[in-house]
Amino acid sequence: MSEQFAAPVADANAVPEAKSSDTLTWSVGEESIDYVASAGHLDIYDPQRVLEGKMFNVSYVASTVNGEAVDAAKRPVTFAFNGGPGSASVPINLGGLGPRRVVSEGEKFASASYEVVDNPGTLLRETDLVFLDALGTGWSFVADGYDKARVYGLEEDARTFCRAIIRWLDENSRWGSPLYIYGESYGTMRSAVLMRYLGEAGVPLAGVVMLSAYFDWSQNLPGNDLYYLGMLPSFASTAQHFGITGRGVDVDKWFDEASEFTAGEYAASLMKGDRIDPREKRRIAKKMERYIGIPAELLLEHNNRIELEDFRANLLKDKGLMCGRLDMRYTETMTLPVQRNTFYFACEDPAGHALENAWYGAFRSFLRSELGYENPAEYRLSVWSEIGIGWNWVHDEPGMDDTKTAAPNLAFDVATALRRSPTTKLAILGGRYDAATPWWNMDHTMSQLFLPRELKERITYHRYGCGHMAYTDVPTLMQMVDDMHAFYTAE
Repeated sequence: MSEQFAAPVADANAVPEAKSSDTLTWSVGEESIDYVASAGHLDIYDPQRVLEGKMFNVSYVASTVNGEAVDAAKRPVTFAFNGGPGSASVPINLGGLGPRRVVSEGEKFASASYEVVDNPGTLLRETDLVFLDALGTGWSFVADGYDKARVYGLEEDARTFCRAIIRWLDENSRWGSPLYIYGESYGTMRSAVLMRYLGEAGVPLAGVVMLSAYFDWSQNLPGNDLYYLGMLPSFASTAQHFGITGRGVDVDKWFDEASEFTAGEYAASLMKGDRIDPREKRRIAKKMERYIGIPAELLLEHNNRIELEDFRANLLKDKGLMCGRLDMRYTETMTLPVQRNTFYFACEDPAGHALENAWYGAFRSFLRSELGYENPAEYRLSVWSEIGIGWNWVHDEPGMDDTKTAAPNLAFDVATALRRSPTTKLAILGGRYDAATPWWNMDHTMSQLFLPRELKERITYHRYGCGHMAYTDVPTLMQMVDDMHAFYTAE
């Protein structure tokens, strides 16, 4: 067994075999949905019929919608998951898509007396929902004796999810239902490969939703100017949010203006490296200051290349605050001067601190109190430090000659899947204040595919006034209701 991964392998005999379920009702205004909520495990077998692991999942299957019986054979089913790698699906479930939701209020932190309500933005209106926890997260476990190196990797993980989806369709007799996948963050990278693997496994795919998408991992590599380009429009929106720049300008117009500067003058200046004329370098720094609110002198010290951690630490420095990463509108008190560890600072994210504990508490309460589900094992909400750091990023790029790269561009998988299945729909959703998966980078990556018109018409883009976890922002959540209705009902 590989010693690279610290995440424990649970005793399969300790995993509850029976699933727990109950019939519940969602009701908002004059709308209502009766549904069966279930929690349990899927046995996942590899191609040699060896047990790979047990994947925990929570499903919501509608029986009536507004008093009318549901035809399960025709009703869509959507498999949803978070990212990491190393994150369970609780946030996307209790945060925004499921029938229950923890109430969020702007950029306020949830208190210990958080409120849970029937979710006015639930995707259950359009589709049955199955929330999957990746192996090693939540209550999903790698089987005893199974090498975790065969599970914890880009391609390995996507194949596991492919097998899990097929297993669920078999167990629930839902092969006739239109099939969708919905991934967030790293979940969009998983979805990019998974939509190709599902096609190769003969599974028809009606649509894919990518929330906070990131496809080209090379943009994360140190020294890649695409990293700095992608950050600038999101930095500009954040500085405007705090009233530092862009006063009186429409928020979308400000983002678009910053994006135009990014793709034009800023990109041209970065390409010159140290050959840039000092006067041009200073002019660009002053223009950057106008957009992102960081002093030109500091920008010049960094050769007009500002890292996310420097932006977070300096934007609100005069107030003693740092802004978030997943959603830069969230703030908390700045770390102490002695806490200099850069990795520690990068992981201190007020956007995550604001709601994560409330989601976890609501999830455990829902399973135990309403479904009667109990599990003696630790529920592992986020284990990126154990799984993600050792993740195998090597990917066999489709159509490339002898190319296995550890910095994959998964947009090629998306293009391949769409070319093979031109009836599949794709929706890409994201927010202005997301510094984890900046909108500009995704948009740039997709533009480099040079897709034909008929495939580009299968893709819809929705940029919202939110951060990484769009559903925490109530106006965005309700806009997504309309956008997802249009997406699911489109031919």
